[in-house]
Amino acid sequence: MEERTCLRCGNADPEYFWNDEGVWYCRRCIAFGRIDAGQRPIPPKWEKRVIHCEYHLKYPLTAAQKRTVDEVMEGLNGGHDVLIYAATGAGKTELTMEAIRQYFARGKRVGFAIARRQVVLEIAERMHKAFPDLEVRAVCEGHTDQVYADLVVCTMHQLYRYPDCFDLLIMDEVDAFPYRGNDMLKAIAMQACSGQLLYLTATPDEGMLADVEAGRLKMVTLFERPHRHPLIVPKLVCAPSFVLYALLIRFLHQNHLQHKQTLVFVPTIAMSKRLAMLFRPLFSCAALSSQSEDRDEILAGYRRQQKEVLFATTVLERGITIPDVQVAVLHGEHPVFTAASLIQMIGRAGRNIDFPDGRGLFLCTQKSEDLKQCIRELERMNATLCTDAGSA
Repeated sequence: MEERTCLRCGNADPEYFWNDEGVWYCRRCIAFGRIDAGQRPIPPKWEKRVIHCEYHLKYPLTAAQKRTVDEVMEGLNGGHDVLIYAATGAGKTELTMEAIRQYFARGKRVGFAIARRQVVLEIAERMHKAFPDLEVRAVCEGHTDQVYADLVVCTMHQLYRYPDCFDLLIMDEVDAFPYRGNDMLKAIAMQACSGQLLYLTATPDEGMLADVEAGRLKMVTLFERPHRHPLIVPKLVCAPSFVLYALLIRFLHQNHLQHKQTLVFVPTIAMSKRLAMLFRPLFSCAALSSQSEDRDEILAGYRRQQKEVLFATTVLERGITIPDVQVAVLHGEHPVFTAASLIQMIGRAGRNIDFPDGRGLFLCTQKSEDLKQCIRELERMNATLCTDAGSA
C-alpha cells in the first residue's frame, strides 16, 4: 500500500485518508479545510517589519520577575526553547513582554496561543493595553473576520492559519485540554513556529519535565506573586454530600457578609445549572459552562459584580482574573478535577495586588490523590518562597 502523509497534521494512518477521484486527502484535520496528501500548507503573504515598541504595565515588575525575564531572554537569545514554570498569579503574561518587544525590534513575527477562548479574549485585551502602539488581534471562535495583525493572540486550533509564520510562538496552557495529548494540534502548532517556543504553565506535565531533564527545553521558575503573599492553600473537607452543601452555604454566606464574590467550581454542566437555580433565592447567582450561549456576557457581568456567586465548570479554571474572588470546589473527588486543574482553580484567589489574601474551600466525599497532590504542591511552592526569602 502506498504510504501517505499529511504535511499539516502529520497523519500517516491510512484510515484517515479518503480518495476523491484519484486524489487522496486527509480527513483527520478536515475541520481546518481540505489538504491533499503530500501537499504542504502555504504560508500567508504576510510581510515582516521592524517595530520599535515599549510596553506599559500597571505595576512595575518586581525584582523576582526581572530576574526571571533576564533568564528567559538568556535562554531565547541562546537559541533555546524556554519553559516558564510559574505559580498562578505570578504574572506569566507580563514575563513574556520583553521577549515580544525584542523580537519585534528585530523584525520578527510573534504569536501568542492559548487553549481557551475566554483566555484569548482576556490576554488580547491585556496585550492591547500593555502595547498601545501595536495592533493586537484576538483570533478565536466569533473573532475570525480579521486574522492578521502585529500581534496575534489565538486559540491553539487557529494556528492552522499560520504555517511557518512565527519566529517566536508563545504557548500558554499546553498542559490543558484540548492541547494536551492531542498530537494533531501539536503538529499544527509546531508547524506554525519557524523559530523558538516559549511555554507558560503553572502545572508542567511529565513530558515537559522530561524535555527539561534531557536538555531539550530550558526551564525558569517563579513561585512568588508580585505582592509576595503566600499562595492560597484551600481548606479540604471530606463529608457526606448533604454536609458539603451545608458547608458551601455557610462559605457563601460568610463571603456575602464581607461583600466578596465567590467562584464555585463544579464537575458537570448540569450541576452548574442546577445549583445556580437552587441557590438563587439565597444569593445572586449565575452559571457558566462551555454550553452557555451568552458566556461572554455572563463573565462580563460577573466582572462588574452584578452577581456574587458564579457556578462554573472547568472552562474557567485558567487565565481568568477576578479581583478579591473567593474559590470553592464542590465534589473535588470527581475525576474531571486533576491536580493540575485544582491548582489552577484555587489560583484564581489571592491574585490581585490590592487583594492578596483570599479563602479557598475544597469539598469532597472522599480525598482523592489529585486533591492531596494539589495541596502538597501548593505547600511546596510556599515552602520554596520561605527558603528563598531566608537566603535573600
